[in-house]
Amino acid sequence: MDTKARILQLKKEKNAAVLAHYYVPDEVQEIADYIGDSFYLSKVATEIPAKVIVFCGVSFMGESAKILNPDKVVLMPDETADCPMAHMADEKKIKLVRSQYEDVAVVCYINSTAELKVHADVCVTSANAVKIVKALPNKEIYFIPDGNLGRYVASQVPEKKFIFNDGFCPIHHKLTVQAVKDAKEKYPEAEFLVHPECQTDILELADYIGSTSGIIDYATASERKEFIIGTEKGVLYELKKKNPDKMFYPVHDKMICEDMKKVTIDKVLKTLENMDHKVSVTDEVRRKANHSLNRMLELGSR
Repeated sequence: MDTKARILQLKKEKNAAVLAHYYVPDEVQEIADYIGDSFYLSKVATEIPAKVIVFCGVSFMGESAKILNPDKVVLMPDETADCPMAHMADEKKIKLVRSQYEDVAVVCYINSTAELKVHADVCVTSANAVKIVKALPNKEIYFIPDGNLGRYVASQVPEKKFIFNDGFCPIHHKLTVQAVKDAKEKYPEAEFLVHPECQTDILELADYIGSTSGIIDYATASERKEFIIGTEKGVLYELKKKNPDKMFYPVHDKMICEDMKKVTIDKVLKTLENMDHKVSVTDEVRRKANHSLNRMLELGSR
């Protein structure tokens, strides 16, 4: 029995579902039951009947799934797959900001550790951040941990005052204006679609700014045939799958998250066979972090 067939068999035997982020390798997306961005997968985790969730992504995603589903078993195919940005904020700075601003809401990007979510008022994803920040009654926003996404949201919600954190996604942050200009020169007919985790000078060159799911939806609905993609290369799998008649070009070949690529189909199989790499979150952390995640689901669905 080959690997894919064995995974399918184990999913049935163990009442398991495989959730995969757009950035994991193509072969993993091929065997997933659900593929999406952080917001979509967070919602799916709370809605599916499966008792076991195999989360193909990085650690904060598994933590979020466990917080929202304490009675389900959440497995990570590679427990070392992490997100550097998820750690780029701290409790001391959050407390300092709260003491300095009377009407501040701590808005925490879902790409963060469970500990950071404990200290937040609400979580957001790149897909729903603007909508949720607009819906908050607070006039002051401390956006953690990603400063680039925070600045983009601020540009869309000018009526609120933002306090920015200095965190960033290493993959998006290192994208340069010159690299984008070179790609535009090489593919003059292509539109540039970019993720808001990139720096402001990159966003200024974009034809469209959005989350991974937003980029996919935009390209799919567009009548254009060529696109330069300014996010992690894994998203190309879904773009090509939905649009076989269109051309997609990464800005350059270095837009790769090595942590996401740690998740392989062989590791998915091994995790299902052994039921190992279980995600655990203490009751206290789960209870406190659950508030910010549930508020995201509530405000994001309005």
